Amino acid sequence: MQHTQAAQDGSPLASSSASPEAVSEQRTRSMRGQKRKRLMDVKGAAQESSPLASDPTSSEAVSELKSWKKRGQRRNTWTVNHVEGTKLRMNKRRSSYRPEDQEAFYRLLEDPVIQSFLEADIFLKVSDKYLLSMVVEYFGRVGLPGHLYNRIHFFLALYIASDMEEDNPTSERSIFQFLLGREHWPDLYKEFLKVKVGLFHAMGRRAWVTPDLCEEIQAQNPHHWVWSRARQCAP
Repeated sequence: MQHTQAAQDGSPLASSSASPEAVSEQRTRSMRGQKRKRLMDVKGAAQESSPLASDPTSSEAVSELKSWKKRGQRRNTWTVNHVEGTKLRMNKRRSSYRPEDQEAFYRLLEDPVIQSFLEADIFLKVSDKYLLSMVVEYFGRVGLPGHLYNRIHFFLALYIASDMEEDNPTSERSIFQFLLGREHWPDLYKEFLKVKVGLFHAMGRRAWVTPDLCEEIQAQNPHHWVWSRARQCAP
């Protein structure tokens, strides 16, 4: 018991006298602790910024980041494509979104701030149907319960999607202005970026979404008004 306690404390004495099993356990706990710390950093960044926590439910929702599943342990999902005689042809399902992620996305489209943002983006530079489809997939990769997603998560995901596909600082700045306020965003956008890093890590650092997957997401509810946001030639 003394050796085990010493290994947990990480003292120099423990490193020399502990058994190989205890040392291995110490390393495993250390790695787990580092991962938990990274997720808790996201929580702290959200709580320190008052505009990000202006919604009564925002800080609580972001605090759920600590419960996100480790993406490396997620099992692949396979679906049967068709049967040929006694052989099964199977395709690997590369999407992560769930029905609850879609429901959360459509619910957030009714948020007045998000609606104003979408209306202001008349040329769809940062919110065309493909970038918005990526938001749904990102929600699935994060894995929070659908009812916890809020305005902050929407804009964080949309910013990552835009950064991945467009890399247009001028358009991305509009996200700061709508979420943080036109007067305060220059002082607060760095806090937004800190939380964005946490979301990116929770997604398993996987920001790429194929066009086919975007179209699959759109096809789940093809007549919804949001999927009419097809970008035309840029002015």
